Amino acid sequence: MHDLRHVTEHFEEFRTQLGRRGKVPEALSRLEELARSRREGITRVEGLRKERNDASSAMAQIADKKSEEFAARRDSLRSLGAEIKKLEVELGEVESTLQGILAELPNTPDASAPDGGGEEENVVLRVVGEKPEYDFEPKDHVDLGVGLGLLDFEAGAKISGARFVVMRGLGARMERALMQFMLDLHVDEHGYEEVWPPALVKDEALFGTSQLPKFSADLFRIAKDAEWEKENDAGHDLFLCPTAEVPVTNMLAGDIVDGQKLPITMTAFTPCFRSEAGSYGRDTRGMIRQHQFDKVELVRFVRPENGITEHAKLVGHAEEVLKRLGLHYRVVELCTGDLSFAAKKCFDLEVWLPGQSAYREISSCSWFGDFQARRMKARFRPEPKAKPQMLHTINGSGLAIGRTVVAILEQYQQADGSIFIPEALRPYMGGAERISAK
Repeated sequence: MHDLRHVTEHFEEFRTQLGRRGKVPEALSRLEELARSRREGITRVEGLRKERNDASSAMAQIADKKSEEFAARRDSLRSLGAEIKKLEVELGEVESTLQGILAELPNTPDASAPDGGGEEENVVLRVVGEKPEYDFEPKDHVDLGVGLGLLDFEAGAKISGARFVVMRGLGARMERALMQFMLDLHVDEHGYEEVWPPALVKDEALFGTSQLPKFSADLFRIAKDAEWEKENDAGHDLFLCPTAEVPVTNMLAGDIVDGQKLPITMTAFTPCFRSEAGSYGRDTRGMIRQHQFDKVELVRFVRPENGITEHAKLVGHAEEVLKRLGLHYRVVELCTGDLSFAAKKCFDLEVWLPGQSAYREISSCSWFGDFQARRMKARFRPEPKAKPQMLHTINGSGLAIGRTVVAILEQYQQADGSIFIPEALRPYMGGAERISAK
């Protein structure tokens, strides 16, 4: 979320920055108009308050409290007080409308983000490893996983409906193994604190990380009964967690942390739930776009001046998972027209899927500046007794587990339909080196 004062004082610059994303939001003109009304209203209220204070002081000098002059001044003060209250209510309504508009406006891109209108203008920064070559026609993960008894889409549909899967046998074990492998790497080698957050989150937490109000259609909201309302936090809607970014980042909501403790870094595994609104017909085959999937998330809270370097560090930590697993991938910087709603700058890690003959995103690593922190009121104190400042937040998948399974199945497939297990993962799979048909 943007700072209203900064926006109104640098309006044309703000408009230009938002314009780098593509179309300038129509609400911006309304915001400018309301901000002007707000300034005029504040000036008017402040003038009336001064007038009231002066009149009150003058009235206090009148000796005869029963005189007509005293009564007239008293009536004038009451009239002033009523007018001030009326203007304050109007100002409150304007302020609420302004905050609502600000909540709907996306973040401004960082100056270093490449300009572009959409996905086709993203910039490939580096390609890591070689594409695997086969002397046979590679299969996709669906044919491989079903053929080996690892993926059961029929059972998933029977239990829950479309876009769910049951993982079985060594498929289920690979999912669990990847979770533990990723967490061990990020905790033991990269120094993140491991947390295990709830899978249900409040609406205010989703607002803090910018999923609400913009992306409400993509969330699963929980129905609550009267008993729940009585025992818990009434007045808040609850949602299934769409990503660990939400609960982990909100752990510092409303806090002022010691600047000497920054960066604060956390990693978490969560199941993630998304309705995938608007994606009907896209990626319906297999595990690429599911309503439920598992993910290990990386979150960093940093000083503003360290945002770019800390962002690069997180990208490196996510990349290390792919390197240890020996998977071919590339790093892409998103252009301004393809940035997510809340991101200032973003790098996607895209893994090669031979079955699709395409690169697919497996991690999106974003630097948000103070956009999320302002919504959450998450601050730090640079020095003892110094004025608090807004934190900068960074997060990214480290990695999406289901898509990592997909990449392993497709990149490590063999001519006979079996799958080699990456060496780094074997200790987590009981030493198994290969998955073969029974």
